[in-house]
Amino acid sequence: MSYHEHTDHQYAKHIRAGAPDAFKSFMAWDTQVLRGSNKAIAPKHTELMAVAVALTTQCAYCIEAHTKAAHSAGATQQELAETVMIAAALRAGGSYAHGFMAMKFFDQAEQGSAQ
Repeated sequence: MSYHEHTDHQYAKHIRAGAPDAFKSFMAWDTQVLRGSNKAIAPKHTELMAVAVALTTQCAYCIEAHTKAAHSAGATQQELAETVMIAAALRAGGSYAHGFMAMKFFDQAEQGSAQ
């Protein structure tokens, strides 16, 4: 047994049984967001965005599902590779930008200890 297994989706039945109304609403919303009939964003681009978010949130199940869906929607390996690098750059960019706050807090601590 490993931490993430392809068969883990079978446990969704417990969530559905424990919170049926919320589960039904979530599934309807998820379907509309990703596959709604009035979407302006093409399915391939929707799935590539989903892959980028899944990589950033590090959801193994989402990475698998949306990578396969992107492939089915016509995404190329090059598009997937670029998506991977975009997600990596934005995740790194977040660390860099949060570094501004760390520097600000350090300056504040420095000023506070000087008094």
